[in-house]
Amino acid sequence: MESNQAPLWKLISSNILTRWAKNVSPDEPFPEYPRPQFKRKEWMSLNGLWDYAIRPKNVKSVRSFDGKILVPFPIESALSGIKRKLGHKQRLWYRRKFSIPKSWKDKNLLLHFGAVDWEATVWINGKRVGSHKGGYVPFTFEISEHLNKNENEISVAVWDPTNKGGQERGKQSLRPWGIYYTAISGIWQTVWLEPVPISRIESLKMIPDIDKEILNINVKIHGLESGDKIQLIVRDEDKEIISASESAGQNILLKITNPKLWSPNNPFLYDLIIKLERDGEILDEVASYFGMRKIGLGKDKNGILRIELNNKPIFQYGTLDQGYWPDGLYTAPTDEALRYDIEITKKFGFNMIRKHVKVEPARWYYYCDKLGMLVWQDMPNGGKLLLRGKVSKKHYWNELASMISTLYNSPSIVVWVPFNEGWGQFQTKKVVNAIKKYDPSRLVDNASGWFDKKVGDIRDIHNYPGPKMPKLEEKRVAVLGEFGGLGLKIKDHIWGSKMSWSYRQASNTEKLTQRYAKLITKLKPLIKGGLCAAIYTQITDIEAEINGLLTYDREIIKIDEKQLRKLNLSLFK
Repeated sequence: MESNQAPLWKLISSNILTRWAKNVSPDEPFPEYPRPQFKRKEWMSLNGLWDYAIRPKNVKSVRSFDGKILVPFPIESALSGIKRKLGHKQRLWYRRKFSIPKSWKDKNLLLHFGAVDWEATVWINGKRVGSHKGGYVPFTFEISEHLNKNENEISVAVWDPTNKGGQERGKQSLRPWGIYYTAISGIWQTVWLEPVPISRIESLKMIPDIDKEILNINVKIHGLESGDKIQLIVRDEDKEIISASESAGQNILLKITNPKLWSPNNPFLYDLIIKLERDGEILDEVASYFGMRKIGLGKDKNGILRIELNNKPIFQYGTLDQGYWPDGLYTAPTDEALRYDIEITKKFGFNMIRKHVKVEPARWYYYCDKLGMLVWQDMPNGGKLLLRGKVSKKHYWNELASMISTLYNSPSIVVWVPFNEGWGQFQTKKVVNAIKKYDPSRLVDNASGWFDKKVGDIRDIHNYPGPKMPKLEEKRVAVLGEFGGLGLKIKDHIWGSKMSWSYRQASNTEKLTQRYAKLITKLKPLIKGGLCAAIYTQITDIEAEINGLLTYDREIIKIDEKQLRKLNLSLFK
């Protein structure tokens, strides 16, 4: 017999969808381990169907719910099964049940959120366990004392003012148009549980030094006791090459003799096992990895300052990548889709991605590390043009520190970009100095486009369609942070019919390829003259913007692929 009962979840119709949307299952969305560079054996995903409700912001609790939402897709997305706008005067509520395995009963339990936009308050079995502000960074609560023996209930309340507030929000807008896109709210990355011992490895900070052939490791321990030891094992593929045991609570220097250096052409990663030992017993174990690489500045034979990777000049040519999807918005439909954008960018002949005013899930950076893709990481913007209030500044500092701390160990990230085109730009010198103090191992682009404050490592201009380059300087390298923006409208592969926008439009693939080739021809003498990096806008169409090399649904490569790769690779000769 056929059931007349409505399904708990279904994909909401949308103008366009990606090929991966059909593979999304409400039973197990994103089943992959969410934190590849700090991995334990036991964990439990809480992704899947949750109860949801939208209520006025001043409502303090919810007993009845509106239906089911598929986590971790934002409520505004088709893949959430809801596709509803959340206003700044509303609050989004979530609820679900869970039970923990019997083998976890004597362990502490951590509740992890990959990211929730923007302000989240969490309850376990009706008891408030904490709150968090910031839509782009992970956060964790220890929930053991609030658990029942059998079934448990988690509730989450989310408020997101989007562009009605001064917090970091990237290009989200409650009224999307042009270069501003559909706002997202609520849970948009994996939610998961992790059993841990009371004394455990809390975090790692790894700093490679290829000149001294050393990896500096700081292992932070929760519940450290006198006499605790840290055991470290380094593997080159399946071969153990280093084994060490050191006192916990201090920096550890590992000698990596004749290291295999990480680069886009050879993205070699060493495997690392970290164990916490007490009185001969292993209390905790974490699997990680690292890459031995160095990013810096140096002068070439003509005395021009260049960016160097592993002490050798490297021209970086990348795409502007904003991480939007027609079906999941901020959330890729699947892990395969998340990886695809990096793979196709590399296949096109680019060696760098500028992750534009968004922070991705940890697995995105893992794929960049693994595939060999350099990353320039933007801080998502908030505030207004060159304007922020006191509270907005506080939010910026908190989320900036959390972003850098979260992504610190990724070898693919080589540049931090704290500001873009003046959006919420403030105290630039202070911000740059703070980043350099916390992370002296990477370069800092003080402001990509418009309002350069003559600090940091990079002088960055934007020029559409371009290309152009800034004047050469003695202590900072010249970069074209955005250019291109060539458009081609592909029927049946656009977001909507009201507006299609680009800096220049071509009528077909042949003409688009010809125009792109002219940009590359103009770019070559600039590189010879001192340009160190250039970033083409952009990898995909996004909503009203049709200036992508790919359509928004990733179905059509709009430019001649073979010619594109040939042109791009010619820049590195």
